[in-house]
Amino acid sequence: MEKANGKPQQPRLRLLAALCALFWVVIFYFHFAVLRRSSPMSPPEQTLSFSSSLPSNSQQHHRQQHFVVDGTPSDESRASHSSKLKPPPESKPSDARRAPPHHPLPSSSNSSVPKRQLPSHSSKLVPPPLESKPSDAHRSPQKNFPFDRALQTLENKSDPCGGRYIFVHDLPPRFNDDMLKDCRKLSLWTNMCKFTSNAGLGPPLENAEGVFSNTGWYATNQFAVDVIFGNRMKQYECLTNDSSVAAAIFVPFYAGFDISRYLWGYNTSVRDAASLDLVDWLMKRPEWSVMGGRDHFLVAGRITWDFRRLTDSDSDWGSKLLFLPAAKNMSMLVVESSPWNANDFAIPYPTYFHPARDADVFVWQERMRKLERKHLFSFAGAPRHDNPKSIRGQLIDQCRKSKVCKLLECDLGESKCHSPSSIMQMFQSSLFCLQPQGDSYTRRSAFDSMLAGCIPVFFHPGSAYVQYTWHLPRNYSTYSVFVPEDDVRKRNVSIEERLKRIPPDVVKVMREKVISLIPGLIYADPRSRLETLKDAFDVSVEAIIDKVTKLRRDIMEDDEGKDFIEENSWKYVLLEEGQRTVGAHEWDPFFSKPKDGNSDSGGSSATTAKNSWRSEQRNQS
Repeated sequence: MEKANGKPQQPRLRLLAALCALFWVVIFYFHFAVLRRSSPMSPPEQTLSFSSSLPSNSQQHHRQQHFVVDGTPSDESRASHSSKLKPPPESKPSDARRAPPHHPLPSSSNSSVPKRQLPSHSSKLVPPPLESKPSDAHRSPQKNFPFDRALQTLENKSDPCGGRYIFVHDLPPRFNDDMLKDCRKLSLWTNMCKFTSNAGLGPPLENAEGVFSNTGWYATNQFAVDVIFGNRMKQYECLTNDSSVAAAIFVPFYAGFDISRYLWGYNTSVRDAASLDLVDWLMKRPEWSVMGGRDHFLVAGRITWDFRRLTDSDSDWGSKLLFLPAAKNMSMLVVESSPWNANDFAIPYPTYFHPARDADVFVWQERMRKLERKHLFSFAGAPRHDNPKSIRGQLIDQCRKSKVCKLLECDLGESKCHSPSSIMQMFQSSLFCLQPQGDSYTRRSAFDSMLAGCIPVFFHPGSAYVQYTWHLPRNYSTYSVFVPEDDVRKRNVSIEERLKRIPPDVVKVMREKVISLIPGLIYADPRSRLETLKDAFDVSVEAIIDKVTKLRRDIMEDDEGKDFIEENSWKYVLLEEGQRTVGAHEWDPFFSKPKDGNSDSGGSSATTAKNSWRSEQRNQS
């Protein structure tokens, strides 16, 4: 029974084994023969299709990676595609900065980003890209700018110099130091060598009358800012040799000293030579091509009209530095700027006080608060007999007739007007100091008076309000009194009566405001550094950095103020934060000028500059 029952099971087992073997044969055949022949795309081709949607700086990397991985299933697979596609070449460092020409990005991924043509030496100027993050492969490609790295330093909160770095051009000495070595030629009227001593501060002042504090006082020339600013820059805490991280680039050209050598008796070719040489040198530098010089700035310790010659006639005044196309891109810091031009910015005239420590400033401020001021107002100056529009003569007449006015007349040959001690003593004893226009809009005297805690009285908005907008509050009524010139010229308004109407408590608040402004109006000793206070240099550098940073962001956003009207430059500096457009202004009559097509004050600028120079001659003789 047992043998008979086991026989039928063996054929069934053999049949099951045969069916199983046949099943696996069919499976292997289908997999290796049918599926391979019917495959529509090879693995590398699939990879290229995927990677074409990636940003260009990671496109080649992904192609290399997937080509190796996806091409490894079998040697037969690699061989079958070797004639169709070769692995892409290794990418070079510069390749990551631009899309390969033979693999343009799909239009859908970059349609909103305009293409940028980089200069041939861009590999030196464009900062290296940041390390890619995992999510970077899914972002739309971003337009790169050669100043990206400089802006990125702003985000580094651990770097105290982030967003504040300054790169200083290493100019040939003919643009600066050589002028100081030949200092006797800097002025036709006086030996400037003594005024370039002590890092540009001039000789120390004696304090026999006790007008000054014990240290920090010098006989500083009013046009010495070139040297003072340049030496202060050497002490700047955030200098860098890497221009790619610089927030701005400083050009240490002594423009004021250069032109002062040739204002009298030289033709225009001589007067323009150094300026043309400078821009030629700068434009060959790689730093220039980053923004075409729009991140560059320089200092000229003279009024702007000395650099705005309109013609090439030898009889015209000054140089044409500020009209050179390259210079129009740079920012030039001058002691008086043009209301109708956008490439110059006013910084304070130097005073006689150059403290080395914060404590020196605090002691001086406290002393100015406690002074007894016996004069209601004062004036130091001379009439302008050759200028029928000048109100100086009327102010002098009013002061002579007033019992509460102190007058220092400066047209009587040797006078106390040339004595720093006499001038500061008068300002210290006055509540208000009259500051009419000088030979040009501005006067050094305005800063000397504020240093003495005296409230300035201005008669033209061009004397301060549209000039020193970095250093003085926009709300001029907090620190000064404004009496329009026509009130004096046509209506013979009494200055004494106008000032007496100001309540004593308001006068006290205004005086305190003036005293609080002192740190930002003076230039600290270039051989040292203030601890916490910001002097005129610091304020100016911060303003330049803010200007360049804003410009760079506007460029990135394609929003560079296309509606900007340069002739209205003085109006733009008065705009509040967020405002972009200008219109009619109450001061329009003060800044109206002939529509001659030139960005200048008609024919008056040359006369203004010449008069200023003659005034300097009187002061130094």
